[in-house]
Amino acid sequence: MNMMKQNNDFLHSNESEQSKQQPEDSKKDSHLAEFPGRLLIFSAPSGSGKSTIVQWLMKEHPELNLHFSISCTSREPRGTEQNGVEYFFLSPEAFKEKIANNEFLEYEEVYENRFYGTLKSEVEEQIARGENVVFDVDVKGGCNIKQFFGSQAISIFVQPPSIEELRKRLNERGTDRQEVIEQRIAKAEYELSFAPNFDHIVVNDDLETAKQDTLRLITTFLNNK
Repeated sequence: MNMMKQNNDFLHSNESEQSKQQPEDSKKDSHLAEFPGRLLIFSAPSGSGKSTIVQWLMKEHPELNLHFSISCTSREPRGTEQNGVEYFFLSPEAFKEKIANNEFLEYEEVYENRFYGTLKSEVEEQIARGENVVFDVDVKGGCNIKQFFGSQAISIFVQPPSIEELRKRLNERGTDRQEVIEQRIAKAEYELSFAPNFDHIVVNDDLETAKQDTLRLITTFLNNK
């Protein structure tokens, strides 16, 4: 059975940890919340079905006026990835310079010199145009963006029904070595501890139901502008 859970106690047990990555000038940049666009934040452990749900929303519901937030990364492009399409690709040095200049809404160093982050300037331009901006980010980034924008953003955590089911899905993908899968499982257990900090939890044990649950949450949020 698919479940949705709403949580109104945003950022409590993890508040001190989140504040480490909270932008220092959040008060100065609070004018961003005056723009007409809204923000939709999605986070989940790998294999939870988050990307499938988000891609379905983008493709099947153009009336929602959803547009991806394009993140920056310091990793090299993969395959056919293009700068400014999947990511803005920066060198580690250029990324660190933008960190020093406080240009990121949120960022994380996933591995040494492997950064991901969201530029304030890109988000500002999008919401100023009235676009509803979709963030597909890690749990810390999701919490920081929600904290920054408050009621102008909705945060949704897509959760697998169990760790056992998540391991099964990752194995069925057939794209990772067993060692990598176990690393993803360990990370997922950590990420699941952040779920109560999100506005809503969608438990994806049936994909079609999870899609409809997510659509209802977003539609209600956007209609309450």
